Amino acid sequence: MSKLKELIDKERLPRHVAVIMDGNGRWAKKHGRPRVFGHKNGVQSVRETSEAAAEIGIEYLTLYAFSRENWKRPKLEVNALMSLLVDTLRKEINTLNDNNIKLEAIGDIKKLPAKSYTSLMEGIENTKNNSRMTLVLALNYSSRWEITEAARKLSEDVKKGIIDPQNIEEGNIISRLETNRYPDPELLIRTSGELRISNFLLWQIAYSELYFTEKYWPEFNKEEFYKAIIDYQSRERRFGLISEQIKT
Repeated sequence: MSKLKELIDKERLPRHVAVIMDGNGRWAKKHGRPRVFGHKNGVQSVRETSEAAAEIGIEYLTLYAFSRENWKRPKLEVNALMSLLVDTLRKEINTLNDNNIKLEAIGDIKKLPAKSYTSLMEGIENTKNNSRMTLVLALNYSSRWEITEAARKLSEDVKKGIIDPQNIEEGNIISRLETNRYPDPELLIRTSGELRISNFLLWQIAYSELYFTEKYWPEFNKEEFYKAIIDYQSRERRFGLISEQIKT
């Protein structure tokens, strides 16, 4: 067993970990290869991170796989990413089932290319009965889009008389977010040394611990995931209170 894994307190795990998988292109450039080479090698990191999370008892793992802004990238790269998504989903179904991991997705997924959408739906259907961990792929997702959609849905319900504007509470917004069936992530990890959130789960990470690593995503493995969990467990989560209130 990994020495790092042994240091993890299983009684103080975050229920939900979110990851911004960044640095595939720069890792490929570092190795003198095209950006697509980095994306392909990043698949192994997805596998290792998912397995590591499931093994220690994380309930939900959300991976930022493709943002709405990513469509602006060169067409060749976008096409390669969509093709890689199809191939990966088909190849990894057995791995997900072997590890009892359920696949789900958030984002404007109906606007994915037909083959990508079909493969995603097949993966979700084929793993729906798994219960060890839920792996959530954020695809064609952006937080501002999600919040805007929630506001639109809420305004429609106000217009229909379903809800009084004076009675709108946080819960009314939460129930209309893409993530309404998941707890908020307690830990957000970002790879590649970038220190920003990039329009990811802006509402949900209000009280998340943030962990940044210099490692590019293809370099991120089980040991790196364990480091993030250990760092998380070294912090005091106060939610606006003071230390003395937490301890009483």
